[in-house]
Amino acid sequence: MAQDTTGVAARLDEDLKTAMRAGDKLRVGAIRRARAALKNAEIEARGPLGDDGAARVLRGLVKQHRESIEQFRAGGRDDLVQQETAEMAVLEPYLPAQMDEAAIEAVVSEVIAAEGASGPSDLGRVMKAVMGRVGSAADGKQVRAIAGRLLGGDR
Repeated sequence: MAQDTTGVAARLDEDLKTAMRAGDKLRVGAIRRARAALKNAEIEARGPLGDDGAARVLRGLVKQHRESIEQFRAGGRDDLVQQETAEMAVLEPYLPAQMDEAAIEAVVSEVIAAEGASGPSDLGRVMKAVMGRVGSAADGKQVRAIAGRLLGGDR
């Protein structure tokens, strides 16, 4: 596998080797799927991803696992819920630490003041600026909820 410049990918590669030596099939499978997703994203981007891009890809995988868990719970498939939960637990340590709500609210407040935003119609402009600042350290849904509340839209 070609070596790329992201620390996340290098950690995944090392952890894959360790898991293979230990015979941990669950971990090997989860890490291989994560590496494949990163490789596909690199091909799509026509170049190596930075750590922020890699975190975005992994966050998408974790989100897919959460959605699958909800679906399997609704369908009464506890065996698949356990499988998805275990795979999600393998991927979560590779994600950057998430900002807490107070930190996100502080950034959103700064952006609202800097942009001169005054109401719900400015939500898109505020979201773009906030997400540019926080990157993958904050969940977009949470940022949208906070921005909507602060702009008076309560979205």
